[in-house]
Amino acid sequence: MPIPYRAARSPRSTAIAIFGGFLLLCLTASAPAEPLKLNDVLLRAAGADMTAPVRTAAVGAAEAALRQARIGPQPTIGVDLEDFAGSGPYSPARRAQSTFYYEQRWERGGKRDARTAVARSEVGLTRQRAMLRALDMLSEVQIAWVEAQAAEAMARIADERLQLARRLEAETGRRVSRALDPLFSAERARAATALARVDHERATAASRAAHAVLAAYLQIAAVDLDAADFVAPALAAPVDRAPDLALLEAEKDAAGQKVDLEKAQARTDPTVRAGVRHFGQGNDVAVIVGGSIPLGGQRASRGNIERAEAERRAAEAEIAVATAKRQREIDRLTADRAAILRQIAGADAEVTPRAERAVRLVRDGFNRGGTAFTFLEVAEAQRAVIDARLRRIDLLRSYHLDGARLDRLTGRHLPLITSEETR
Repeated sequence: MPIPYRAARSPRSTAIAIFGGFLLLCLTASAPAEPLKLNDVLLRAAGADMTAPVRTAAVGAAEAALRQARIGPQPTIGVDLEDFAGSGPYSPARRAQSTFYYEQRWERGGKRDARTAVARSEVGLTRQRAMLRALDMLSEVQIAWVEAQAAEAMARIADERLQLARRLEAETGRRVSRALDPLFSAERARAATALARVDHERATAASRAAHAVLAAYLQIAAVDLDAADFVAPALAAPVDRAPDLALLEAEKDAAGQKVDLEKAQARTDPTVRAGVRHFGQGNDVAVIVGGSIPLGGQRASRGNIERAEAERRAAEAEIAVATAKRQREIDRLTADRAAILRQIAGADAEVTPRAERAVRLVRDGFNRGGTAFTFLEVAEAQRAVIDARLRRIDLLRSYHLDGARLDRLTGRHLPLITSEETR
């Protein structure tokens, strides 16, 4: 067999190839990852969801039950032996009789169709429950995203506060050295810096913990978030897929199918039998035919039918209750979010700009070295700005947490679920 020709690679070209691959690997590894938006976070969470195999297996089990429900009663074959042992004239084995028979139960009343319909409704129920479980997971991820964004914003403000405290401490020290401020002002400035340092460490630790929780949902080591969706909120277009009501509707349909099944079960099923009997004495054979039918089917199934009808009425009533309760919750969340946006807009237009202007005026006078402004006035002006920014973050956190609840109620993230149960 001829050996195919392969050009030999020179050591120099091999070294160049290795170096090029290593350089490409370094550039790829060092390239900064793009910060994730909320939709990116939810997509990654849906792909890394560890409960997806559980939901898929549950749907598979329901589908297997549906296939089983389509199977009707199976035939039976058997044998009966009579007079093969006894006393007196029945003691010889030649007096024995044997019967080989074939038996089949005949379903009436549409039992197979009703049973199949119930199993099919269970498949729908299982898929609806699986989707709700996935939505619950995405809602948890969205809440973790809100907490991580809020904690990161808090950490940034804490860092800014620490830098301001250090700068004010240095300026106060210079004023004390020039006898413009008393000595206790320097101690107050140092205490304020120490407090800001403690708050900064605590806020940084809280931010790391919140990011770690979110990264655990995504099954990655660390997560870098894009803050645009958090700091600049806007009312999204209404989307209402009503996933919880869809589950209740599926439960109502399943209850109705069970009513039909119980009514079908009330119809008794006859059993027919045919076979061949062999007589040991004389070695003769004969054909036998028989049948049976249970009695009292309607009376025996009355309780089951009444129970199934009661469960269907309960499911219908539950839909009405859940619809009203859900609508009240949606209206409340929508109103609260609109009110929060108005508060944020008012603070951005009036409170924060005035507080920042007051800080500039006080610091200008303080830095000029006069005695008109003291350390306490500068610290108070800076505290007003910090408080305004912290309040904005609290409002944003409440707004987005309400949004996570609203998205869960309306099923906004349902298209992100692409696993087996949504087929």
